[in-house]
Amino acid sequence: MLCLGIESTAHTFGAAVLSGKKVLSNVKDSYSTQKGGIIPSKAADHHVDCCDKVISEALEVAGKRISDIELISYSRSPGIGHTLRIGAMAARSLAAIHRKPLVGVNHCIAHLEIGRMLFPDCKDPILLYVSGANTQVISYLGGRYRIFGETLDIGVGNFLDQFARELGLGFPGGPKIAELADKSRTYIALPYVVKGMDISLGGILTNIKRKIPLHSKEDLAYSCQETVFAMLMEVSERAMAHCEKDELLLGGGVACNVRLQQMARKMCQDRNARCYIPENQYLVDNAAMIAWLGMKEYSAGKSVSVKDAGIDPYERTDEV
Repeated sequence: MLCLGIESTAHTFGAAVLSGKKVLSNVKDSYSTQKGGIIPSKAADHHVDCCDKVISEALEVAGKRISDIELISYSRSPGIGHTLRIGAMAARSLAAIHRKPLVGVNHCIAHLEIGRMLFPDCKDPILLYVSGANTQVISYLGGRYRIFGETLDIGVGNFLDQFARELGLGFPGGPKIAELADKSRTYIALPYVVKGMDISLGGILTNIKRKIPLHSKEDLAYSCQETVFAMLMEVSERAMAHCEKDELLLGGGVACNVRLQQMARKMCQDRNARCYIPENQYLVDNAAMIAWLGMKEYSAGKSVSVKDAGIDPYERTDEV
């Protein structure tokens, strides 16, 4: 089956064409700023401006025309309402004009399923899903996806973006924090906030803001990563032990961080578990994962009419 996937949950508008498990194209265009974070209305304007170009390029790279497409899948949840609407509008328009079946999928579950597609031997993992707004430890138990741990306040990606904003860096801030952290090995003590299976980042953000005048940016960036990533590893390992699973799968844009990947591999090595890390294009928001989950759901009998193809910005992973 040929599926066109459309992703628009946050700052990225993406389009991809998949033929079964083969990714024929995976194109994206991302909103960014030199200062500050995401302004939802401006991110939506960005998506309006680039959606036609991105979809056309995805079809061109795949060597296909819209008439060849057999299914259209789009990200319906969760995400920023302003940007989700643009992706849903594009998907509805194409489905209506070209009479194609339509599926709306959950972005978080798509991160997990694309990982399982890319690694056929990854059968039953714990997913550490770390992105801008989302920080969750997810597993499939009892016939559905369940969240075993999560942030109690802000997502780790938004935490890094806000810290970068305080340092005068632009958006996205995570890669710029990583660059600074690579230049230091001096650890500045920060709060370490793990509560059972959950983590909290708001207090750490307040604390590190107060330390900015007292220490170098490099030292604070290094300390920030070491502290928060250790917290993520602790709750991930606890979930693996609780669920009696020996596979860890990373997903989300923050998982592109090399230091986080090193810590994940080391933790898994120490407990004789396997660690699966997709390449960066499948860790960040991307349309290939939306297309893949759409095909899985369509093959299971799920679809939606153009009239009912809406969005749900607040749908949780464990509500699907």
